[in-house]
Parts: sequence; C-alpha cells; structure tokens
Amino acid sequence: MQRFITHISIPLLFALLVSPALAQKQPTEEPKLKSPAEELSYALGMDVGKSLERFGAEVDFDIFLEAVRATLKGEERLLTPQQAKKVRMDFIQEKRKKQLAERKAAGEKNLAEGEAFLAENKAKEGVVTTDSGLQYQVIKAGDGPKPKATDRVTVHYKGTLLDGTEFDSSRKRGKPATFPVKGVIAGWTEALQLMPVGSIYKLFVPSKLAYAERGAGRKIGPNSALIFEVELLEIASSQPEQPASALKVQPPKEKYDELPTK
Repeated sequence: MQRFITHISIPLLFALLVSPALAQKQPTEEPKLKSPAEELSYALGMDVGKSLERFGAEVDFDIFLEAVRATLKGEERLLTPQQAKKVRMDFIQEKRKKQLAERKAAGEKNLAEGEAFLAENKAKEGVVTTDSGLQYQVIKAGDGPKPKATDRVTVHYKGTLLDGTEFDSSRKRGKPATFPVKGVIAGWTEALQLMPVGSIYKLFVPSKLAYAERGAGRKIGPNSALIFEVELLEIASSQPEQPASALKVQPPKEKYDELPTK
C-alpha cells in the first residue's frame, strides 16, 4: 500500500510543481498544452489517473488535491500520518472482504453449473466417464503408442469454458505444446495416458481435476469445469519425472497460460 501511495504522490506533486495553473483548471475545460512543461504535467497526470483506476477507490479529486497541496506546502493536514495509515488499511481490508465474498459466490455458481453440465453430458452418445469423474469423447482414434506418466508429449489443443469462451489455443499461437505428462492438470495427465498417438479427444474436465477453487488467469474462475480438444501429435521422449516447478508458470494477466499447468 505504501508503495502505491508513493507511486501516486511523487508524479502528482511533480506535475503540480511544474505547472500549477494547469492542475487548477476545471475538469470541464479542454486543456491546451502550450509548453513541454505542460505536456509533461499532463502525461504525469495520466499516470496518476491510471494508478487510481487500478486502486479501485472512489476518489474525491478536490479533496485529493487539497491533501497534496497541504502536504507540499507544509500546512496543517486534516489527518495525522497514523490516521491516514489506518484509513488506507481499513479500505484495503474491506476491499479484500468484498473480493473474497464475490469469489466465493462465483465459485459456488461455477461448481453448480459444472456439476449440472457433466451430469447431462455423461448421458450423451460416445461420452466416457472415468472413475475420477473425467469425461472424454473420441473424435479421432489414433493407432500409435500411449504415453506413460514419465513421458513428454507434443500436442495441439484448444480450451474453452462451458459457455464456449475460448481461453487458449495452441493452433492460434501457431505452435504445438510439449510438456511432461505429469506436469499438467490432473484431468490432462489422466486423459493423455488413455490416448494413442494420432488421437483427437474432447475432454470434459470437472473443476477438481482442473484448477479447483483457485481458478487460473482472468477467464477461468474458481471451480470452473473446462472443455479441451486435444490432439496427441507425438511422444517427445521418455525420461525420469522432472521437477514440477519447471512448468508452474503464473498465468499472464491478459491471457491464459500456454500450458494447462498444475
């Protein structure tokens, strides 16, 4: 939190120092940038605005500027440093509680939808349900060997949510993925060992065999059941199990992991 306040206050104070007149304009006025100093002030103001947007708080801009100016000029402030710290911490705690409540509600909803989908899906022609709850459908039967848990495999795949939202596709990236059979989510580890090379399977993965309560990235929420279409291209090698940490990559903010890692 302290880093965030520093990130905001320094650029904003610098902007006010460089061009106080520009900072005092009414929001409805169209700013006219007539000098490099004014351009820099405006650019720094844009950075401050982005920071406030990410912070997710409703900010009274007039009060905000009043606090900045009072601090800059050494005037008496309406809050002591200790009071200000408590206000910030209270806000963070309330925001965290709200996020946890929202995540819990989303997880319960996703779990119920996933269970209903899988219960209906298992009755469809060609769908096989394993003891673990994994469901799969053979789109194309290959005639090659089946991978072992200690193998590395190369696949093309596409992943979607139950509503059809696509969150990843190796074909769209233009490159197949190679990884250890035991380095991915449990539903994949099980399914890959059932697939002869050359096969294309459609996998219906319950949340407990995917990412469970934690979800993954921005698109895969907590307790989400997932659908994958997987083409097993080859067994890349057979070797001792590699450290799982090699594939535990954090999902990027704007896209899903390149691999359905654990």
